[in-house]
Order: sequence, then structure tokens, then C-alpha cells
Amino acid sequence: MVAMPTGLKRYQQTGDFHFVTFSCHQRLPFLSNPHARDVFEEVLEATQHKHHFWINAYVVMPEHVHMLVNEPESVLLSVALKVIKQESARKLKPANIDHFWQPRYYDFNVYTEPKRAEKVDYIHFNPVRRGLVDEPQQWKWSSYRHYDTGKQLAVTITSRLTEQKVVAAAAAMSHSSHEAKAR
Repeated sequence: MVAMPTGLKRYQQTGDFHFVTFSCHQRLPFLSNPHARDVFEEVLEATQHKHHFWINAYVVMPEHVHMLVNEPESVLLSVALKVIKQESARKLKPANIDHFWQPRYYDFNVYTEPKRAEKVDYIHFNPVRRGLVDEPQQWKWSSYRHYDTGKQLAVTITSRLTEQKVVAAAAAMSHSSHEAKAR
């Protein structure tokens, strides 16, 4: 067993996006079946709403998860990730195993738009690189289909597409409010 590195620095409360990766215990494929990945998505969605953070991109792989997220409003990112891992383990961990997740996670601050786009592509093409599917849209447990179609699926994604829809909706509401006052 490989020891976890010591002295890792986390740069939280910076306002940056974070590229996060965490793995199942000993990289075992605990998320190899569709039901487990669906349950993980449910926990991810619930935690996102509870702790008020954005998910810009994600993928659930058989033995790990990648996400590009912002920092929660009310708690540290590490706390939100702990909740995701604890809740998903509580729902998915078989009785005959001691640990579902590795104890730590990898976190990379994303400062620039080109780096954000690079990480989104990395996340979305992970199932293709691994040979799980031929095209990223074939992997149900990722945000790729949101980027492809603009639709919200199992996990709410905050992207340029959703930002444009929010701005358009706000403009439409403002326009109709001004029309109502003019009458």
C-alpha cells in the first residue's frame, strides 16, 4: 500500500474553480455498476444544493470521480467533499468492506479560462480514454451531455450555457416588468 503524501497545500477560499479527483478505496471499482453511479449523482446533486456550490463539469468513473467546482458559500470545499464521500459511502458501501473511499483527494486550483476548458475536456473524455465508450456523449454519468445539448440532467451544471440562460431570463423578467409599469 502506498502512503499518502504529506505536506500537500490546499488553496481554498481563493474564489477559483477547483479540479478535484478522489478515488475509491485501493482504486477498487465500487462505482462500476450504473446503480452506484446513479446514487453518487443523487448525493452530488443534494450536496451541491445544500452547500451552495457550482459544478462546472464532472464524471463518475468505475473507481474515481473528477469534478470542476467552485468554492461553497458557507463551508470549505473540503467539508463539502467530505459530505459527498460520507453520504455516498453510507448508501453504497457493502457491509463486508471497511472503507469505500480513499481518505484524501487531489485538488488543483484553476485560475484561467484556457485551463478551465482544458480540465472540462479532460473530464469529459476520461471515459473515452479508458475505453468505456467510443464517444463522450455515450457515458451517462458526466456533464458532457449538458455541454452538448444545453439540458440539465441528473446533476445541475453551471456553465456558460446556464449563465446565458440566467441572464436571458433576468432580462426577460426585467423587460416584462417595465412593460407592466408602462401600462
